[in-house]
Amino acid sequence: MSRTITRLFDDYADAQTAVTELERLGVSHSDLSIVANNADAKPGHDGDHDVTDVNDHGDVSRGASTGAVLGGVGGLLAGLGLLAIPGLGPIVAAGWLASTVAGAAIGGVGGAATGSLVGALKNAGHTEDEANVYSEGVRRGGTLVSAKVDDQMVGEAEAILDGNRGVTAATRGPVYREAGWNRFDEAAAPYSAEEMERDRAAYRREPSVL
Repeated sequence: MSRTITRLFDDYADAQTAVTELERLGVSHSDLSIVANNADAKPGHDGDHDVTDVNDHGDVSRGASTGAVLGGVGGLLAGLGLLAIPGLGPIVAAGWLASTVAGAAIGGVGGAATGSLVGALKNAGHTEDEANVYSEGVRRGGTLVSAKVDDQMVGEAEAILDGNRGVTAATRGPVYREAGWNRFDEAAAPYSAEEMERDRAAYRREPSVL
């Protein structure tokens, strides 16, 4: 049996490290995913590519060369490509989760995906609440890392994600709700870079509870 483990990262560099360590643990590329908000233009990304296809490894393909710049290493991170999702704005993504969402974009106009990140997370085994919190986290500038792992590897995988400052939906959801948030809204305007930085400053003051 396998389980899907997901964490939200406020710092993209922490998510990069987590992905690399999961690969070293033995989690295959086909079982890993990363979805990162790119509204604040991650270093090295020129934003000139639209994603309209997915390659045989499940990675968003067009613009994959920029993934090597973003990731700084090979593996899953070298397959990063650009995507636009309603309610999230521009993201960079790779892996099975990205493929699920990007599927609706193939043949579309301008690489704009009509797929739902909430739906993809629910299909992967997350609850409705978890899927909404994690999607909102990406909207607010975060990065998701998801891994499908065998039961015997769950403890090690969770230690890697948590050890790199990954946050669970159970921790972040109440923070959003305190400010009046209820659920992820695809019709909501994407966060600006300034709004993202404001939220990150607040998250840095959160107690370290997972």
